[in-house]
Amino acid sequence: MERTSCGGEFFRYTFLSVLGTLGVSCYILADTFFVSKGLGTSGLAALNLAIPVYNFIHGTGLMTGMGGATKFSVCKGQNNQKLVDKIYTNTIYLGVLFSIAYMIPGFFCSEQLALILGADAAVLEMTVTYLRWLLLFSPAFILNDILLCFVRNDGSPQLAMCAMVIGSFSNVILDYIFIFPLRMGIFGAILATGISPVISILMMLPHWRRHKNTFHFVKTGFHMEIVKWDLSLGFPSLIAQISSGIVMITFNVIILKLAGNTGVAAYGIIANISLVVIAIYTGVAQGAQPLISRFYGEGNRKQIKSVLRYANLTVFALSAVLYAVIFIFAAPITTVFNSECNAELQKIAVTGLRLYFISAPFAGYNIILATFFTSIEQALPAHILSVLRGIVLVIPTAFLLSFLWGMTGVWVTYPVTEALAALAGFTIYKQSAKKGKNI
Repeated sequence: MERTSCGGEFFRYTFLSVLGTLGVSCYILADTFFVSKGLGTSGLAALNLAIPVYNFIHGTGLMTGMGGATKFSVCKGQNNQKLVDKIYTNTIYLGVLFSIAYMIPGFFCSEQLALILGADAAVLEMTVTYLRWLLLFSPAFILNDILLCFVRNDGSPQLAMCAMVIGSFSNVILDYIFIFPLRMGIFGAILATGISPVISILMMLPHWRRHKNTFHFVKTGFHMEIVKWDLSLGFPSLIAQISSGIVMITFNVIILKLAGNTGVAAYGIIANISLVVIAIYTGVAQGAQPLISRFYGEGNRKQIKSVLRYANLTVFALSAVLYAVIFIFAAPITTVFNSECNAELQKIAVTGLRLYFISAPFAGYNIILATFFTSIEQALPAHILSVLRGIVLVIPTAFLLSFLWGMTGVWVTYPVTEALAALAGFTIYKQSAKKGKNI
């Protein structure tokens, strides 16, 4: 009976969380679709050069939100209400500080950042516009991520899901209105994206009005111990997002030399499909996290083991379905974003889709494992796994394989990196289990 209850709760949380994270991924995917239709290959290239910055902002929001919400769930399981309120308040403080840190370059050095990311004269103006407003909207992105994590972990996954989906749906509608009827170009795309998290935040207000929340903003100082918890437990979530940004920056630099702006535009399609796939895996992980943290706080190891098993099985099943769909429909998927019917772009992207997403099961396993370690307050193994897959392995592998096999080497970099990281993660997990540090 206990196992059935645990399974039912897991799939309820996971289903709602996946719907929500898919909604968030649509922020950029909608931009990609409408920009490709309204601004062509140059607009798509500019957008792809700017997207890594979104990964950093979203990663920062998830780091503070997931870190704070994980400790919140553990303390809630231990009935420590006073500490719960301090954790929430300090997490908001931290989110505000990070927002200011992102807004400053938005005001003063957007053009320099665009040049660093590889924008040339053909796409510089559009890239600068998108970057500037993306950075200025960072408070909305970060606060939305924090509130979504806390609301979900506070027993309201339905509300968190609705807020994410409605915010994202608003982005799609506003993208169309701003880019086509109002002809606002790339500024319209980022304006729609920036408004969406504001709508999501407003959607979550009922959690407070109905007095269902168990966390409150209280008068308290800035506690470095709580900040340390947020950063330590949330760091893998940051690295998971930053790794996407680092992969994109690295690939953009290499592809610009191999295939120019057309190659970057083709990679933009792949990168945005990757955002959706990673969002699904992140949704599964975020659905499992509140349960694992709660059972950890209660000392219920049997249920922790069940949730981890459900999460891995779900990810592997989803990976098989996702890769089959991408492999079979690679050409139609590319055509959707190839408004100019560019034959070279079509060829590069179709080949890339079929090779790049061999990584699917390995990436999913790595995300689940990193979230598992943070959920039971084992930050170090999660840090090691996240840094391996996001920074240490991907950069040298990309340059080596692209040197050996050109564009094919670029596409197989991600599967190779994720497979090596998965092997390392499995080894760390087994060694940790032998030492009795986990289940």
